[in-house]
Amino acid sequence: MLILGIDPGLAHCGWGVISCSGSRLSACAYGTIVTSPQDTLPVRLAVIFNDLRAVIERYRPSELGIETVYHKGNSKSAIATAQARGAALAAVADRNLPIGEYAPAAVKMSVVGEGSASKKQVQYMVRAILGLDHEPSPDHAADALAVAICHAHLRTAPR
Repeated sequence: MLILGIDPGLAHCGWGVISCSGSRLSACAYGTIVTSPQDTLPVRLAVIFNDLRAVIERYRPSELGIETVYHKGNSKSAIATAQARGAALAAVADRNLPIGEYAPAAVKMSVVGEGSASKKQVQYMVRAILGLDHEPSPDHAADALAVAICHAHLRTAPR
């Protein structure tokens, strides 16, 4: 089974696809969709939508894990992230995929064992869990792989 993990963001939207076979997890592909702050909001959201559609078409995931919005008091950032998250969810809407939604702390807890883990700790553990020969980069892609790992650990759909 393939799981798509998404770390939504307007400037950088991370995505990662992992293969899940029993308790064995491995990375298939990952990357980051980058949008330009010079573009209008609708254009930036369309880039996220279209690029994620291309990822979905290419890898055909069975399930999806996506991070929820956490804003630490910065409502402007939270709104932008929520809009990017909406574009990501719209990109998968017609696939009728089972979707797991996870708070950032839950993702970190699932992958690192500590809800307040640093970005570097997440990258290190994603590398170890997926058996990569390097830490995935950029950190948005590593976070997306972490979301996919979290979904593999916590999913409620039949295996």
